[in-house]
Parts: sequence; C-alpha cells; structure tokens
Amino acid sequence: MEKYEPNKKCVVMSRDEVRAVDRWAIDTLGIHGVVLMENAGRSCAELIKEKLGNITKPKVCIFCGTGNNGGDGYVTARHLLNGGFKVSVVIVGDRDKVKGDAKINLDILERIGQPIEQMSLDEGDIPDRVRTFAAGADMLVDGLFGTGLSGRLSDEYKQLIESINAQNRPVLAIDIPSGLDCDSGQPLGAAIKASWTVTFVAVKKGFTFPGAAQYTGEVFVASIGVEPAERISDLSGESD
Repeated sequence: MEKYEPNKKCVVMSRDEVRAVDRWAIDTLGIHGVVLMENAGRSCAELIKEKLGNITKPKVCIFCGTGNNGGDGYVTARHLLNGGFKVSVVIVGDRDKVKGDAKINLDILERIGQPIEQMSLDEGDIPDRVRTFAAGADMLVDGLFGTGLSGRLSDEYKQLIESINAQNRPVLAIDIPSGLDCDSGQPLGAAIKASWTVTFVAVKKGFTFPGAAQYTGEVFVASIGVEPAERISDLSGESD
C-alpha cells in the first residue's frame, strides 16, 4: 500500500472510471470478482493490524452494508480472525440482500464459526444499538457503502453514520467513507469521519477536493491485483 499525499503525483479516478476498471478486470482479464474482493479485504486487514499492533488482544467492530463494500468487510473480518483479533461483524440492512461475491464471503465467515449480528434501521434506537455493538472495540470499520453511492442519505442512515462518528473511536473506511460522494468529495447529508481510508486501485476524485480530508483521514491506496494506470484514458472512454 502507498500513502496518498496531496502534493505527490498519483492516479486519480472518478466513479465511472472505477467501474470501468472493475469491468476490465473481470470481463477482459477474467479475474473473478471474489478474487478482487479478497485482495481488497486483505489490504484493509493489513493496515488494521499495523495500526493496532501495540494493543494486546485487540477488538474490531465491522459495520457491513448489503453490497460489495460489506463483502470487503467480511474478508477483512476473516483475516483479522486469522490474526488473533476479536471481531464483531454487524450487517446493516436486510441480510437477504447480500448476494454474489459478498454472500460467498459471508458464508465463509459463518462456516468458520463467526457470529453475525443484524441491525435493522427500522427498529429505532439507532444510537443505542451502535453503542452496544461498538462497546469495547479498539477500532470501528466502515463497510457500509462504496463508491457507487449517490443521492441524499435517508434519515436513518444519516443517524447511523452520525452514531458511528459519535463513538470517539478510530474508524477505518473501506474504499471510501460511507456517505461521501466519490466525485465531489461532499457528504450526502452525512459521512463517516475516518481516521484512515484504504482505497482501491487509485485515489478517488472526491478525495482531492478541499474539505474531504476531514472525512477520509489518511488515505492509503491498495492494489486489488491489477494495475490499470496506463489504461485509464482508454477505460474511461468505455460505455457503461
């Protein structure tokens, strides 16, 4: 992984360019999405291990959405468990919506005996439930939303994100802080305030704008197994 510095030359991608890279890796190169997810989650776990390396028996609480960002969270959880961490995994939303590569990694977690918590935002008391899940954690992990998020967050998700921010614990965001627009770097009503963001392939366009750093914290760019830098101009011109 390489740490992003604003004054250092780096590859920057928009939301559409990120999607094009994923399609290129899967459809053209033939790399299965579950492999990309494995590489992403492992990178997150590596940084967490580094940041919590001086803590005995560290505990991490991972909040996972129902999409691929949550899938990255399940992989992160597995690698932390393998490293001796105590891990709490919370699915936010309808578990039945977890599909594809994310479902594969959720199933693996359960087969190795990891309990999975469930959080429905319709049940109220969001701040109290976040506080309960986060109790005793040395770090929280944001695996709620990825780069595809657009439009204003619902009141329930705003409250969820604000409740996570209120825990006064370091937060690692997977790929992008949930609630932050990938292209503008502006919160969509609310956004996770991360201590660190592990982003994949390239720095996201929104991270380069003034004010974004208060949400991203330190940004680390991790490889998912392909290096498309030399093909970005070609990829960005491909149709969706």
